[in-house]
Amino acid sequence: MVLPWLRESFRSHLALLSSLCTRMLRQVLHRGLRTSFSRLGHFIASHPVFFASAPVLISILLGASFSRYQIEESVEYLLAPKHSLAKIERNLVNSLFPVNRSKHRLYSDLQTPGRYGRVIITSFRKANMLDQHHTDLILKLHSAVTRIQVQRPGFNYTFAHICILNNDKTCIVDDIVHVLEELKSARSSNRTNFVITYPITHLKDGREVYNGHQLGGVTVHSKDRVKSAEAIQLTYYLQAINSLNDMVAEKWESIFCDTVELFQKSNRKVKMYPFTSSSLREDFQKTSRVSERYLTTSLILVVTLAILCCSMQDCVRSKPWLGLLGLLTVSLATLTAAGIINLTGGKYNSTFLGIPFIMLGHGLYGTFEMLSSWRKTREDQHVKERTAAVFADSMLSFSLTTAMYLVTFGIGASPFTNIEAARIFCCNSCIAIFFNYLYVLSFYGSSLVFTGYIENNYQHSIFCRKVPKPEVLQEKPAWYRFLLTAKFSEDTTDSEETNTYESHLLVCFLKRYYCDWITNTYVKPFVVLFYLIYISFALMGYLQVNEGSDLSNIVATATRTIEYTTAQQKYFSNYSPVIGFYIYESIEYWNTSVQEDVLEYTKGFVRISWFESYLNYLRKLNISTGLPKKNFTDMLRNSFLKAPQYAHFSEDIIFSKKYNNEVDVVASRMFLVAKTMETKREELYDLLETLRKLSLTSKVKFIVFNPSFVYMDRYASSVGAPLQNSCISALFLLFFSAFLVADSLINVWLTLTVASVEFGVIGFMTLWKVELDCISVLCLIYGINYTIDNCAPLLSTFILGKDFTRTKWVKNALEVHGVAILQSYLCYIVGLIPLAAVPSNLTRTLFRCLFLIALVTFFHCFAILPVILTFVPPSKKKRKEKKNPENREEIECVEMVDMDSTRVVDQITTV
Repeated sequence: MVLPWLRESFRSHLALLSSLCTRMLRQVLHRGLRTSFSRLGHFIASHPVFFASAPVLISILLGASFSRYQIEESVEYLLAPKHSLAKIERNLVNSLFPVNRSKHRLYSDLQTPGRYGRVIITSFRKANMLDQHHTDLILKLHSAVTRIQVQRPGFNYTFAHICILNNDKTCIVDDIVHVLEELKSARSSNRTNFVITYPITHLKDGREVYNGHQLGGVTVHSKDRVKSAEAIQLTYYLQAINSLNDMVAEKWESIFCDTVELFQKSNRKVKMYPFTSSSLREDFQKTSRVSERYLTTSLILVVTLAILCCSMQDCVRSKPWLGLLGLLTVSLATLTAAGIINLTGGKYNSTFLGIPFIMLGHGLYGTFEMLSSWRKTREDQHVKERTAAVFADSMLSFSLTTAMYLVTFGIGASPFTNIEAARIFCCNSCIAIFFNYLYVLSFYGSSLVFTGYIENNYQHSIFCRKVPKPEVLQEKPAWYRFLLTAKFSEDTTDSEETNTYESHLLVCFLKRYYCDWITNTYVKPFVVLFYLIYISFALMGYLQVNEGSDLSNIVATATRTIEYTTAQQKYFSNYSPVIGFYIYESIEYWNTSVQEDVLEYTKGFVRISWFESYLNYLRKLNISTGLPKKNFTDMLRNSFLKAPQYAHFSEDIIFSKKYNNEVDVVASRMFLVAKTMETKREELYDLLETLRKLSLTSKVKFIVFNPSFVYMDRYASSVGAPLQNSCISALFLLFFSAFLVADSLINVWLTLTVASVEFGVIGFMTLWKVELDCISVLCLIYGINYTIDNCAPLLSTFILGKDFTRTKWVKNALEVHGVAILQSYLCYIVGLIPLAAVPSNLTRTLFRCLFLIALVTFFHCFAILPVILTFVPPSKKKRKEKKNPENREEIECVEMVDMDSTRVVDQITTV
């Protein structure tokens, strides 16, 4: 019986010893870091000129190179997943069926978009675009487009010089043009037997053509006969086989848009939506140009409010220059990072617009927290001692939150990130945050030293003029006394010396009003109820999260891309884009069961390839004649040569000769479209996944491909991966940093707070119609760090507090850190407001996500945490030893002095 008791006693003592050692280790590390930062602050205060000038010189030298920055031209490189099966499939398709094998039809964009120009023609009054007036108008536009000339030295290129050529060396044009020409010819000859069917119609030469993407808003009679069409789309494909040809084609696209817009001005009853292969790239980069004046407005507003937040009535203790210098610190770090990125070969893209706001959130709180720590130092100390105290008090938490930034964005910058735009953004953010941290230590720290000397010498905080004594001011005018109002140390008692900064508006508001109100017993139930409502709405939005792979979400509004995409979605959403169905193995085409399998896999699609109809013909012929393999392939080749209606099938079938002159079919293809609803992109993604699964289990080896698959393939997992990796890395860092903080409970509360904030932001951004795309995921990664930035000092002060009640320490934490949080929040929100007016979908997503992050974090800092921490264990009061039951109950009246120097009487009951 004794041995188990000893074992348990040994275990309990060992656990206690381990806990004590861990606590001691934390305290030693914590004190060591505080001492290190204190010495660093003292060193910076001893050499303020060097630490103020070095960042400026570095920024000028590195930032000068940014004047010749390069722009990333490829949207696919930035936004398409780097490692995807669709890119491998595209390479396989290109190797089997080069683009020049698709001359008989305009499906060359099935493998690579290339250079092209498109235009959708519709009417403001929903008129029939197939009537005589609109038919003549569209053919007139077609004629104007084919006459476009691109002037080059010594030669003028027309559409005939750069178009895709047919076998007879004539330009390939959309089949709908031939349909309209035949319709016009039938009307001129008074023929009424010409019928257009939808989505497949027949031309007079016997060809079947697919018009599902050329006719939009179609109304049909019985048997798919077209009654009317509200829109018509024309496409012009161009060659881009060399650099000169590509340059001419790019210029042709620009002139094409100008020609269409000029044609519409002379025909105002129709509406035209031009679009080219360059439109998406141009509209993506247009966001940067349209954002310039809004960002300038944002900078002016932030500077103004930062100066006001650092100002107070006392002209000596007011620090307006520190508000301006804090923003200058952020600007210098951003300029330095931009210079380094440019010198290392980095290219600019519009997603970089979010980096200044990340820097703003990180830098502003660090500078305001240092200013708040300065207010807590004694005025009778030397500036060097006060600066050392500021660094010891604020730099530890600022360093840990900076490390969190570097880890989370560093994971996002790793090769694990499959979206190049997200990887580049995270890499550049890491560089910017690192220099922001260094410049806050050096440049802003030295700025604090200079303003400290001004304060200690009783000089005016703006004009740096010596402030006269009160008896001298009495002889001056009222306006002069107002501008030079200040308290002198000899005029204040010891109890008043610590309250010299209470004249600051925000300090006064928090200490005298808000802290008592938020911890009021009658306010707490409403805060808890509001939090439950917050969780409910966040959950409702979280269950409706959509992955956004629509490229129109990253371009400027009121652009060709948006207008064209909207029109295409409105008029041409009945059918999916053309999907290539490629069989890449030598199968027994002569076998009727194989032929039936191929047709079965494509069941439910509109098959627009001639090879499919020919396969039906051969299947029937083979069933009736029972041809062997050799006779089948011979008949296949001979029919291409003899039957004119099957003359173009050779472009859909690849033959190979064997050593005995036997011919084999090694690959074939057909083209499919699917019936879709309004949510075409979601259905197309589901269709891709369904066909992929089918290709893995089918007897026939095939792949399906469309250029849009490159953007959609693995997009959901690729977009979510940076956020997932950053969250995991943040949890690991919080776990391992438990030894660097004085109490591991701080990290537990931080983790819960971050989870609550991120959950709410994801839910509310979904309710605000923001999809989970590249931009929103980057904002969510920033949200992790922004929450830790603001909540960590608050939680640390509360948890490390001893002896007083929880309510008292909640008030104390808000008084110490609430001003810095409130100042940075107000400046950040003011800086975000102009972003909401930028006419761009990219900045709209950026504004909504960043605004929600700031708002939800502010809600947690000033409402949720102050209320929950007042009644959630552990208790702050020391436990009393248990007394003998025989002892009577006694009431002690203990007089206590709280941290506000006010006297209260607290009744403590002991048994």
